[in-house]
Amino acid sequence: MAASCSVPRTSRRAFQTSDGVALSVLEAGREHSGDRYLKIVFVPGWSMPAALWQKQLEALSGSYHVLAIDPRGQGESQVPPAGYTAERRARDIQEILAPLSNVLLVGWSLGAIESLQYVQMFGADRLAGLVLVDSSVGEDPAPPPGGTFTERLREDRDKMLEEFVHAIFAKPRPNGEIDALVRKAKQLPLEPSIALLSYPFERAHWRRIAHGFTKPLLYVVTPQFEAQARSLQKNRPATQIEIFREAGHALFVDEPERFNSLLARFAVHLARP
Repeated sequence: MAASCSVPRTSRRAFQTSDGVALSVLEAGREHSGDRYLKIVFVPGWSMPAALWQKQLEALSGSYHVLAIDPRGQGESQVPPAGYTAERRARDIQEILAPLSNVLLVGWSLGAIESLQYVQMFGADRLAGLVLVDSSVGEDPAPPPGGTFTERLREDRDKMLEEFVHAIFAKPRPNGEIDALVRKAKQLPLEPSIALLSYPFERAHWRRIAHGFTKPLLYVVTPQFEAQARSLQKNRPATQIEIFREAGHALFVDEPERFNSLLARFAVHLARP
């Protein structure tokens, strides 16, 4: 929450899904919410809260209506016993976007492929563009096997979550922030957290959706996905790519000014009625 009138105010509101789950949404810049204006909607990754997008909400709400979703089981949203599938999480996005139009959808990591699943299930009529952040999109080369992450989650979940949260940043973060993110990640029960890592789709599923998306697409990655980014740009020439070489997986946290500037440049061409 903003502590000064010089920082745009971010508010939090509740949203109930069609299956009765209470989701939490961070929001700023409502004065830009008319139909003709661009809205920017952020979706975080596995086990992470919408609050990671705070720097984006602050920087972009002066020009745009911006929202960041806490997916079910994450952040301040309800932790239901079911619904941890790509289809249900994509429907959650669809239900939140239903009253909106002219949306730039920004998905990070797991949120990126859930954004692609949204496009596959519901089309792109409400979207002005799509931004995929540091996630595999099914292009070659395939990322290395996930190793034993899920097995280690079962063996020592607390240790693995702490290692995971530290690993998504390349630059030091305050200890209190790391601790808070670990606590939030722990609220997602073990089996749902593993279900979110085990979506039953071939890699080609995501590639087909990305290739079939006909509106502006920005793919922002760290070096782990650079080869996939260049492959996507080759196979879908209209794709814009950007490589963050000095940032961690949460690149928009490590380098918020660069990311915000990139997003603003991409968005300005979408905002024209």
